[in-house]
Amino acid sequence: MAMKVEAVSTETIKPSSPTPSHLRNFKLCLLDQLAPPFYVPVILFYSSPDDKVVPNSASITGHLKTSLSEALSPFYPLGGRVKGNAIIDCNDEGALYLEAKAHFELSEVRSNPDINQLQQFLPFSPYRVVPNIEKQVIVGIQTNFFDCGGIGIGICICHKIADAASVSAFLTTWSEIALNGIDGEASLITPFLKASELFQPKDINFQMPYGYGAISKEKLSTKRFCFDGESLARFRARFGSATPTRVEAVTALIWKSTVEVARKRPGWNEKYPPSSAAVHPVNIRSRLRPQPLPENALGNLLQNSVAPMIDANEEVELQDFAAG
Repeated sequence: MAMKVEAVSTETIKPSSPTPSHLRNFKLCLLDQLAPPFYVPVILFYSSPDDKVVPNSASITGHLKTSLSEALSPFYPLGGRVKGNAIIDCNDEGALYLEAKAHFELSEVRSNPDINQLQQFLPFSPYRVVPNIEKQVIVGIQTNFFDCGGIGIGICICHKIADAASVSAFLTTWSEIALNGIDGEASLITPFLKASELFQPKDINFQMPYGYGAISKEKLSTKRFCFDGESLARFRARFGSATPTRVEAVTALIWKSTVEVARKRPGWNEKYPPSSAAVHPVNIRSRLRPQPLPENALGNLLQNSVAPMIDANEEVELQDFAAG
């Protein structure tokens, strides 16, 4: 049976306090300018604390909207609009907020997550380029209420101003305000907003053609692989004395497996063997020298780390993929 999600209301949530006029123009840093005009999507699922009692959606929505408004004030660029590829106009136009009804049980999603179905829990498609980014919100939220009383909160934040660490910092602030109020510990959490002083912007007109997407239009298959702690420990032990990190070990396994699958594809050309490389985005905040940046620094403070190329026609051991 198809999982149906129905939007029931849409509104704009503005910051709880106006942005001062001298902070109206927020400069994008150079790394922001090079970021694609997509959105970083996150979906958070919460089971009902009591299966016999369905939470009051009106009360929950009201609390989420109030705390969101408070969180947008210290993260004031998120309540504005991108202008060109240089600044964010911090005009307090606010974030998009949708409430939706999911006419099925949360357990159906958790037991068999499907990438196409998960898109329903987001306020809009995060990967399609729009013709005019200046008219688009920077933050979109969709709160989904399941029949069982569970809740799913889908968040999209524009990649032109935020990477995954930035999204995490904002969600941490929002959640702590929701739990403790603005006068609690959350009042001490404020973003670092000076990345443009370290990575000074340039005159770059970075545009993608309308209709271009981050996800290929080819027929793709998405699968999830779960590794528990015990399995990972046994797997890492197979690498011998040079034990890789968990990320390195799993990356090596996936990399080696994809190369082996590629060799079996029709048309594999051994005369001109293709090369294979693995790429990981790396958070550079703590790695900057001489002065590291705090983890709550807003912006695209990441760089791609590329492992050395591997000749995909050669037999390479698992340890070699981890060493790369």
